[in-house]
Amino acid sequence: MSYRAGTRLYRVVIYVFLIVLLLICVIPLWILIVNATRTTSQIQSALSLIPGTNLISNYNSLMGKGINIFQGFINSCIISVSSTILCVYFSMMTAYAITVYNFKLKKAMYVLVVLLVMVPAQISVTGIYQYMATLHLLNSYVPLIIPAIASAGTVFFGAQYFKTAIIPEVVEAARIDGCSEFGIFNRVIMPIAVPGAFTMGIFAFVASWNNLLIPFTLLSKNSLYTLPMVVNTLKGNVYSRDYGAIYFGMAITVVPIIIVYLIFSKYIISGISLGSVKE
Repeated sequence: MSYRAGTRLYRVVIYVFLIVLLLICVIPLWILIVNATRTTSQIQSALSLIPGTNLISNYNSLMGKGINIFQGFINSCIISVSSTILCVYFSMMTAYAITVYNFKLKKAMYVLVVLLVMVPAQISVTGIYQYMATLHLLNSYVPLIIPAIASAGTVFFGAQYFKTAIIPEVVEAARIDGCSEFGIFNRVIMPIAVPGAFTMGIFAFVASWNNLLIPFTLLSKNSLYTLPMVVNTLKGNVYSRDYGAIYFGMAITVVPIIIVYLIFSKYIISGISLGSVKE
C-alpha cells in the first residue's frame, strides 16, 4: 500500500469514527426532542426519530399540573449564572496564584487540588446538609452559589491553562509600571485568559444547571425549586406518568445549555487549543 493510499484510508477511518461519535451524542438528544412532541402511548409503544404532533398538548398538560415551570427556569438562571461568575473569577485567581507565585506548600496545595478533583461530590452531601443546617442556610440559594468559589476542577484546568497562556515578562512589566497585584490580574491576566475563562464558564454553567442532588438536599420549598427539580417532580406514580409532558419539561431544561454552547463554542475550541500547546 502506497503512502498516499494509507493516508487516505487513515482519514476515512478517522472520519467514520468521528461520525459514529457524533451520532452517539446527537441521537439521544434528538430522541428527547421527538418524544416531547409525542403522546404517552406513542412513547411507550415504539421508538421513533420522526417528530409527532402532540407538542401543544404536552405543553398544556405540563402547565395543567400546577407546576410553575417558568419559576423553576428563573431559579435555575439565578443560581447557575451567579455560581458560574463566582466560580470562574475566583478559580482563575487561585490558578493564577498557583502558577505565578512561589511560596511554601505550593506543590502540596496543587496536589490537594488534584485529589479534590477525583472526589465525587455525592460523598459530601450529608456533611454539606449538616453544615448548612447548622448555619441556618437551608432553603436558601447561598449554599448553592457561594461554594462555587472553591471549584477544584476549575482551578486545575485554570492552572494548566495559565502555564501556557501567561508570559512572565508581561507580569513583571506591569509590576514595574506600578500596577498592583489585583490590578495585574484584572487588567492584564483576565483579558489574556478570556478563551479559557469562557471555556471554564460553560462547563461550570452546565454543571450548575444540571445539578439535582445538592438542590434536592438543601431545598424543600416549591417556590425555590430549580428547573431540573421541577421536572423531576413530574414523575409521580409510575402507573400514571404523562411521559409526553415529562419529555417536554426535560427538553426545556436542555434548551439553555444548547444556546450557551452555540454562543460560546468558539471559545471552547480556542481555549483548549491554547491550553494544550506549550510555547
